Amino acid sequence: MASPDVTVRGAGIFGLSVAWALVQRGARVQVIDPAGPGAGASGGLVGALAPHVPEQWNAKKQFQLDSLLMAGDWWAEVAAAGGVDAGHARLGRLQPLADAAAVQAAKARAAGAAALWQGRAVWQVVPATGAPWEPVSPTGLLVHDTLTARLAPRRAVAALVAALRARGATLAAEGPDTGAVVWATGAAGLADLSAALGRTVGGAVKGQAALLAHDARDRPQLFAGGVHVVPHADGTVAVGSTSETRWDAPATTDAALDDVIAAARAACPALAAAPVIDRWAGLRPRARSRAPMLGPWPSRAGHFVANGGFKIGFGMAPGVARVMADLVLDGHDAIPAGFRVQDNL
Repeated sequence: MASPDVTVRGAGIFGLSVAWALVQRGARVQVIDPAGPGAGASGGLVGALAPHVPEQWNAKKQFQLDSLLMAGDWWAEVAAAGGVDAGHARLGRLQPLADAAAVQAAKARAAGAAALWQGRAVWQVVPATGAPWEPVSPTGLLVHDTLTARLAPRRAVAALVAALRARGATLAAEGPDTGAVVWATGAAGLADLSAALGRTVGGAVKGQAALLAHDARDRPQLFAGGVHVVPHADGTVAVGSTSETRWDAPATTDAALDDVIAAARAACPALAAAPVIDRWAGLRPRARSRAPMLGPWPSRAGHFVANGGFKIGFGMAPGVARVMADLVLDGHDAIPAGFRVQDNL
């Protein structure tokens, strides 16, 4: 392989997705990550691709909607190229409604979704049926949306790695910058960018999640008690996660995760006896704006930033990959308002 046109630094979900979009456009790409693919926040467990609520609509929510709607075909192309399935499935989500005010708000959001979601998904209030795979609802009512999807984060990383290698991209622990450089280096990268710019543009938030042995693979996700409950195709259920700005050890689980597991079991009694088979903790990159941080690296010609995925990185990845490839290869800037590096200064 000749010298690459683009060097992508960081093999998390943003780095790998941007690399994939670049390769699809004919670029020669190398991905560099000393820790290996999915070593940071992208090596987690949950994989909840959940939409923002359909109200107070803005460019961020529209971008996420477009990305979620294109995800099925996007992940199918990745699987076809590399032979590894990311476990993506759009099975929807159920959420309990706590009181009359919550019911009223949910019905208003249903009208918003009807107007904004292009007829390709719905948000509706439905009666609880008492089925085992339902969250406990004080009002007997649930929100059911059909836009929410799931994937298995570690399998998604493996799928992108396989697809990139099949298309001739290289992945390595070390290497020199050659061509344009995309910095997708997660929480550590936000610290480096902050130091280079002389001001804090984001930081790390610790998350903890768990994996339970319970087969609900064809059932919708649940969101209750502040916890995502995500059935995966391999007969496991992921629950998470915490959002911690203070911690003693970034990669160690503790009693905070025990609380998440207890909340998931309280919300869904079907999980009461499900054994915990994996526990994970890691640092997720959150930009000051809480939106992805995309665009040219200020004052560093030929360098670009794709960071700040935080809780929505996997859901935003197809859209992020598309606009970054447009920018790096063609100079076409379609980055939404609020997503730029400058928006965090």
